Amino acid sequence: MSLFIFLTVVQAIVAALLVVTILMQKSEGGGLGVGGSPAGFMSARGAADFMTRATTVLATAFVVLSIALATLAVGQTSGREIDTSLERTAPVQNAPAADPLAPAQGGAAPAGAPAQQPAAPAPASDPLSGAAGQ
Repeated sequence: MSLFIFLTVVQAIVAALLVVTILMQKSEGGGLGVGGSPAGFMSARGAADFMTRATTVLATAFVVLSIALATLAVGQTSGREIDTSLERTAPVQNAPAADPLAPAQGGAAPAGAPAQQPAAPAPASDPLSGAAGQ
Protein backbone atom coordinates (compact mmCIF):
# COMPACT_ATOMS: atom_id res chain seq x y z
CA MET A 1 0.00 0.00 0.00
CA SER A 2 2.90 2.38 0.67
CA LEU A 3 4.07 2.19 -2.97
CA PHE A 4 0.59 3.17 -4.11
CA ILE A 5 0.54 6.18 -1.77
CA PHE A 6 4.06 7.20 -2.82
CA LEU A 7 3.16 7.06 -6.51
CA THR A 8 -0.04 9.00 -5.84
CA VAL A 9 1.95 11.79 -4.18
CA VAL A 10 4.45 11.81 -7.08
CA GLN A 11 1.50 11.92 -9.51
CA ALA A 12 0.07 14.97 -7.72
CA ILE A 13 3.44 16.76 -7.82
CA VAL A 14 3.90 15.98 -11.53
CA ALA A 15 0.36 17.21 -12.25
CA ALA A 16 0.99 20.50 -10.41
CA LEU A 17 4.30 21.02 -12.24
CA LEU A 18 2.62 20.24 -15.55
CA VAL A 19 -0.07 22.84 -14.93
CA VAL A 20 2.52 25.47 -13.95
CA THR A 21 4.68 24.66 -16.99
CA ILE A 22 1.75 24.95 -19.37
CA LEU A 23 0.57 28.22 -17.86
CA MET A 24 4.07 29.75 -18.11
CA GLN A 25 4.25 29.24 -21.88
CA LYS A 26 3.30 31.88 -24.39
CA SER A 27 -0.03 31.31 -26.08
CA GLU A 28 1.25 31.86 -29.60
CA GLY A 29 0.55 28.37 -30.88
CA GLY A 30 3.03 25.76 -31.96
CA GLY A 31 3.31 24.05 -28.60
CA LEU A 32 4.87 20.60 -28.50
CA GLY A 33 5.50 20.33 -32.23
CA VAL A 34 8.01 23.20 -32.66
CA GLY A 35 11.52 22.28 -33.86
CA GLY A 36 14.90 23.46 -32.58
CA SER A 37 16.43 26.92 -32.91
CA PRO A 38 20.05 27.95 -33.60
CA ALA A 39 19.77 30.67 -30.93
CA GLY A 40 21.27 30.29 -27.44
CA PHE A 41 19.78 28.09 -24.75
CA MET A 42 18.30 30.87 -22.62
CA SER A 43 17.30 33.30 -25.34
CA ALA A 44 13.58 33.88 -25.90
CA ARG A 45 13.48 31.02 -28.39
CA GLY A 46 15.70 28.78 -26.24
CA ALA A 47 13.47 29.32 -23.20
CA ALA A 48 10.44 28.39 -25.27
CA ASP A 49 12.17 25.18 -26.41
CA PHE A 50 13.04 24.37 -22.81
CA MET A 51 9.42 24.88 -21.76
CA THR A 52 8.11 22.63 -24.54
CA ARG A 53 10.64 19.93 -23.60
CA ALA A 54 9.68 20.24 -19.93
CA THR A 55 6.00 19.96 -20.90
CA THR A 56 6.72 16.84 -22.97
CA VAL A 57 8.67 15.18 -20.15
CA LEU A 58 6.06 16.03 -17.52
CA ALA A 59 3.17 14.89 -19.72
CA THR A 60 4.93 11.59 -20.42
CA ALA A 61 5.63 11.10 -16.71
CA PHE A 62 1.97 11.86 -15.93
CA VAL A 63 0.70 9.23 -18.39
CA VAL A 64 3.21 6.59 -17.22
CA LEU A 65 2.31 7.21 -13.57
CA SER A 66 -1.39 7.02 -14.40
CA ILE A 67 -0.93 3.61 -16.03
CA ALA A 68 1.21 2.37 -13.13
CA LEU A 69 -1.34 3.53 -10.55
CA ALA A 70 -4.18 1.89 -12.47
CA THR A 71 -2.24 -1.37 -12.63
CA LEU A 72 -1.51 -1.27 -8.90
CA ALA A 73 -5.13 -0.46 -8.07
CA VAL A 74 -6.43 -3.42 -10.09
CA GLY A 75 -3.90 -5.74 -8.49
CA GLN A 76 -4.87 -4.66 -4.97
CA THR A 77 -8.64 -4.86 -5.39
CA SER A 78 -9.06 -7.99 -7.53
CA GLY A 79 -8.87 -10.48 -4.63
CA ARG A 80 -11.46 -8.86 -2.37
CA GLU A 81 -14.86 -10.30 -1.60
CA ILE A 82 -18.03 -8.44 -0.75
CA ASP A 83 -18.55 -8.05 3.00
CA THR A 84 -21.98 -9.42 3.89
CA SER A 85 -21.68 -9.16 7.68
CA LEU A 86 -24.11 -6.24 7.82
CA GLU A 87 -26.70 -7.79 5.53
CA ARG A 88 -30.25 -7.68 6.91
CA THR A 89 -32.79 -10.35 6.17
CA ALA A 90 -36.41 -9.38 5.62
CA PRO A 91 -39.00 -11.16 7.76
CA VAL A 92 -40.97 -13.79 5.87
CA GLN A 93 -44.67 -12.98 5.54
CA ASN A 94 -47.25 -15.54 4.45
CA ALA A 95 -49.96 -13.00 3.63
CA PRO A 96 -49.60 -10.96 0.46
CA ALA A 97 -48.85 -7.29 0.92
CA ALA A 98 -51.83 -4.94 0.84
CA ASP A 99 -52.33 -2.94 -2.32
CA PRO A 100 -51.21 0.63 -1.51
CA LEU A 101 -53.65 2.04 -4.07
CA ALA A 102 -56.70 0.20 -2.72
CA PRO A 103 -59.28 2.29 -0.80
CA ALA A 104 -58.78 2.37 2.94
CA GLN A 105 -60.75 -0.02 5.13
CA GLY A 106 -62.72 1.45 8.01
CA GLY A 107 -64.47 4.32 6.26
CA ALA A 108 -61.72 6.94 6.40
CA ALA A 109 -60.48 8.25 3.07
CA PRO A 110 -56.72 8.36 2.48
CA ALA A 111 -55.05 11.75 2.83
CA GLY A 112 -55.50 13.83 -0.30
CA ALA A 113 -58.24 11.62 -1.75
CA PRO A 114 -61.64 13.16 -2.45
CA ALA A 115 -64.39 12.13 -0.04
CA GLN A 116 -66.70 9.50 -1.49
CA GLN A 117 -70.44 10.19 -1.33
CA PRO A 118 -72.64 7.26 -0.26
CA ALA A 119 -74.93 5.93 -2.96
CA ALA A 120 -78.39 7.55 -2.87
CA PRO A 121 -81.19 5.13 -1.93
CA ALA A 122 -83.75 4.29 -4.56
CA PRO A 123 -86.89 6.49 -4.37
CA ALA A 124 -89.83 4.95 -2.54
CA SER A 125 -92.26 5.97 -5.22
CA ASP A 126 -92.05 6.81 -8.88
CA PRO A 127 -93.11 10.45 -9.21
CA LEU A 128 -94.26 10.00 -12.84
CA SER A 129 -96.46 6.98 -12.40
CA GLY A 130 -97.50 7.64 -8.82
CA ALA A 131 -96.90 4.00 -7.88
CA ALA A 132 -94.82 2.89 -4.94
CA GLY A 133 -91.61 0.91 -5.53
CA GLN A 134 -92.70 -2.18 -7.44
